[in-house]
Amino acid sequence: MTVSESFEAMNDRFNPENTAGTTAVIQYNIKGDDGGSWYFTIKDGTCSLAVGSAEKPDLTLELSGNDWLDIVAGKTTGVKLIMFGKMKLKGDTGLAMKMRSMFSS
Repeated sequence: MTVSESFEAMNDRFNPENTAGTTAVIQYNIKGDDGGSWYFTIKDGTCSLAVGSAEKPDLTLELSGNDWLDIVAGKTTGVKLIMFGKMKLKGDTGLAMKMRSMFSS
């Protein structure tokens, strides 16, 4: 699976029942050969994916393509990557904690 394919698959893993009252834009900046920028807009129990950079994201995550694919495959967690300095967060870190429930693995 490529990084791009993993983002496209996330819409199928979205759990609208776990997003009540959440309105947010989550930006992913993925570095490396298979990298790029994607963002999700979560509003009214819906989730939409766009390629590129959001104007004013509520949360931005920066990490390598390999680390992202390891998260998707369940080989690691975002918390571990943050602890080892492999992922950087900018913005609403409380939103980052909710993400695990918003998207199933």
